[in-house]
Amino acid sequence: MKLSVIVPVLNESESLLELTQEIISTCEKNDISFEIIFIDDGSTDGSWAVVTAASKADERISGVKFRRNFGKAAALTSGMRAADGEYIMMMDADLQDDPAEIPKFIAKLEEGFDVVNGWKVRRLDPWHKVYPSKVFNWMIGRLTGLWLHDHNCGLKLFRREVTHEIRLYGELHRFIPVLAHARGFRVSELSVNHRERQFGYSKYGVKRFLRGFLDLLTVKFLTGYGTRPQHLLGGIGLTLFGLGSLGLGSLTCVWLVTNIFGAGFGPIGSRPLLHYSVAALLLGAQAISLGFVAELLISYTGRDIDTYSIAERTEPGSRNRETAEVL
Repeated sequence: MKLSVIVPVLNESESLLELTQEIISTCEKNDISFEIIFIDDGSTDGSWAVVTAASKADERISGVKFRRNFGKAAALTSGMRAADGEYIMMMDADLQDDPAEIPKFIAKLEEGFDVVNGWKVRRLDPWHKVYPSKVFNWMIGRLTGLWLHDHNCGLKLFRREVTHEIRLYGELHRFIPVLAHARGFRVSELSVNHRERQFGYSKYGVKRFLRGFLDLLTVKFLTGYGTRPQHLLGGIGLTLFGLGSLGLGSLTCVWLVTNIFGAGFGPIGSRPLLHYSVAALLLGAQAISLGFVAELLISYTGRDIDTYSIAERTEPGSRNRETAEVL
């Protein structure tokens, strides 16, 4: 099978039939073998009944129903586990993502990329969502080194092997390109047609941006220091410890000059620098200790986690066969 389309669903009963017909029409027109996997993430509006009816009418459609709302990352993870396609596409169920873009995404992926991320050049969303999103995308590029215009775009296509090497939880689904890039996969983006919302309402509010920033820090830590936490925590600890030592050293000199040579610098016990220096020493020591604890956890729990990503392998014994033929 060429393509698996994963569609997380949360109270989208009004748009599911139209979305299904558009996906089927596009794939059949372009001779793309496909399947559609709907993940009902705790809907309460009858979305599951629509999915059930569609799966009975067409064997290429299937669905998974969660017992309650577990979040988009969990829905995508479930869909990726159930997918059989060579390529896997994420698509939102609100009809703002255009299924007519599917052939363009596949063509772009087959240029040699592993992940293709959508880019809503003309975004039909309120300004209070558009401008914070631009700032957020800039921050992601600055911290991770992967510069994309629209990390939050729900339309993404990637090769099946990408799903074997990234783990989604919380709200890390928006960082799939970043997580794949950190594993060495080739990432690109493609401008897409963004359509106006026809049914329902946006599931995201102001809290999303705060959570997104915290998730970005998590991704930065996981991709940069996930297997070497002491490099971050120890670096912070050594810096604080060094600053604290310098502060206490300068105060020691002041004390010596005051008590030995009688200079009028006054007592050091009431100086703010003393408190700051002691606090920096303690925080630095704690950060270094926490780094050692993190290293111990990694050494024991991370033994079965590969810290590398393999692109290709030669066939077993191919080198021996070639050598024998030359001889």
